[in-house]
Amino acid sequence: METTLRGVGVSHGVAIGEVRHMGTAVLEPPAKQIPSDEAPREQGRARQAVEAVAADLLARGNLAGGEAQAVLEAQAMMAQDPELMADVERRIAVGSTAERAVYDAFAAYRALLAGAGEYLAGRVADLDDVRNRIVARLLGVPMPGVPDSDEPYVLIARDLAPADTALLDPTLVLGFVTEEGGPTSHSAILARALGVPAVVALPGAGELAEGILIAVDGSTGEIFVAPSEEKQAELALAAEERKAALAASSGPGATSDGHKVPLLANIGGPADVPAAVEAGAEGVGLFRTEFLFLDDSTKAPSEEKQFEAYRQVLEAFPEGRVVVRVLDAGADKPLDFLTPADEPNPALGVRGLRTLLDHPDVLRTQLTALAKAAAGLPVYLEVMAPMVADRTDAKAFADACREAGLRAKFGAMVEIPSAALRARSILQEVEFLSLGTNDLAQYTFAADRQVGAVARLQDPWQPALLDLVALSAEAARAEGKSCGVCGEAASDPLLACVLTGLGVTSLSMGAAAIPYVRATLAKHTLAQCERAAAAARAADTAEDARVAAQAVLSGE
Repeated sequence: METTLRGVGVSHGVAIGEVRHMGTAVLEPPAKQIPSDEAPREQGRARQAVEAVAADLLARGNLAGGEAQAVLEAQAMMAQDPELMADVERRIAVGSTAERAVYDAFAAYRALLAGAGEYLAGRVADLDDVRNRIVARLLGVPMPGVPDSDEPYVLIARDLAPADTALLDPTLVLGFVTEEGGPTSHSAILARALGVPAVVALPGAGELAEGILIAVDGSTGEIFVAPSEEKQAELALAAEERKAALAASSGPGATSDGHKVPLLANIGGPADVPAAVEAGAEGVGLFRTEFLFLDDSTKAPSEEKQFEAYRQVLEAFPEGRVVVRVLDAGADKPLDFLTPADEPNPALGVRGLRTLLDHPDVLRTQLTALAKAAAGLPVYLEVMAPMVADRTDAKAFADACREAGLRAKFGAMVEIPSAALRARSILQEVEFLSLGTNDLAQYTFAADRQVGAVARLQDPWQPALLDLVALSAEAARAEGKSCGVCGEAASDPLLACVLTGLGVTSLSMGAAAIPYVRATLAKHTLAQCERAAAAARAADTAEDARVAAQAVLSGE
């Protein structure tokens, strides 16, 4: 009998296939004691397993490239954490086996993360995956992970570790569904990069029977269990219509009456550029430069290394627009040489621009490298600061840009509610705003973007979030300046129309979403977008906002 479930759709498309469940986690090793003379051998086994797992994660990252590579490199650093390794060796010295020592040391660290504020608590799933991989290697059992199958399937998991998501084979994994996660979790971001339909935050997903047929709509978040042939045909037809609309859509982003809305790509580095170019991106709306800094957490990359990466990206968009976000370190992106290890709540501490203003040499080197990379190119370079709270922050960043001799537009990201509320004041110091809706939602609703239990508050359709977007866009229009969106909200085609109606002047997203957004914008006039935006803001819930906007845009 057909039933319908609803989670959070995070990656467009429809997948119809049989359920396969993620491999089970490694069992807890027995707590047996070893003689003291065996401790050196066990310590050696532990070190070898850690290094092997770190090397495997790095190799997976090199294969995946782009944002996935940065995520996996961060996991490799987690595996090699010297304090964790020292704790493992201490436990072995007092009688634990290598596998038990790893299990217990990671459990202690896990407890620290879980109680260290929601940002770091969101890294627990990544930590568990590293632990499972090390313990599996020590026990000589298969790695937990994606099931072996010769036939295509829909993958079901409690959560997906980045190491698994990064190398999913789209020819076998038709789509995936997770119980945990949110619209801006690592799994969601990597799913969009792969172009695999995905639904997250679906309670009870693990109870779906192995082998049962399901249909996954990554746009609506709906899961159809045991769908009828009629439902399958209906979904397949809708998918074909979407494909046809995408194929017919090309050129710059615009509404049906010619109002231009540049569609830009979010990238993590040069590896992401080919997909952005292929999707027809009109430039880059968010270049996340922190991925350059994750190779070595003990020191910043050299000016020359930064120059080379920036130059590759800038050369790919001749006469296009490239918006670079300077290093956004801290919270869930700690760097040993920059961020304090003992902050009680890193998400509300020294992160983003605050970190850079505390380390002006790091900011100066980055801005100098950007200035040199742009020299002689016709590209329109724009540089923005993360986590700007007020006009004082904006002025400090603009001053640093000028002192570095940077010939570019300077901008501020709106990720903190205070920046949206005082956007006009901030625009006295900078030339544009860019809304990071992921963090703006997180700080507006006190809801961690990695925690599935609060996913409804991370929904970018929340009317309160739309109000803050409208405030920012109105301030920019009053000052004759631009206000874009570079958060994942821009990748929702329907919401892209609403954002346009709110006065947003450009939209930046993962490359895979650009054709969907372009095709949807082209169906509606600016006036329709404005009416849809007003209807969404008048609602009281995210779901009501979505329904109200859809009704306007469908002419109901």
